[in-house]
Amino acid sequence: MNVLKGDCHPDWNRDVGFRVLKIDTSNMKDIYYRPDELSQGDLLEAVDNVKPDRVPEDLLFQVLVDWGVDLTLPIRSEPLQGKTVFFVDDNALVACFDIGITEDLVKELARHEPLRVVFRDNGFVSDAVKINVEQIFRQLSPSTEVRSL
Repeated sequence: MNVLKGDCHPDWNRDVGFRVLKIDTSNMKDIYYRPDELSQGDLLEAVDNVKPDRVPEDLLFQVLVDWGVDLTLPIRSEPLQGKTVFFVDDNALVACFDIGITEDLVKELARHEPLRVVFRDNGFVSDAVKINVEQIFRQLSPSTEVRSL
């Protein structure tokens, strides 16, 4: 995060109240290949579909644009169980793009009853947790729309 430099009041957090966004290429890796050109080693590269130079904020703003969420809504990040979780307009959207998401974290997020929640597709500690995410939300927050990148 870029912070304004210089002398100012010690209580000012240097937030000037607006965001500057720029158009960039997709956050997702290009996966254009022919099956006969694909080797077994290439399959391991396809496990993570996000470009390696992208940060969680990049993914968050992609989700906001994809879902048509107002980009001026307040966003806060909060550490939960050692993971960074983004809350957009409190519970309009909850997002976690960290690796190692556990079932306990999923349950904690479901208790917030967000309208939408999004995770990184390969961010779960196991396939079982990934499979159970929708069921957990169906039980604890049935109106939440669940997606993964």
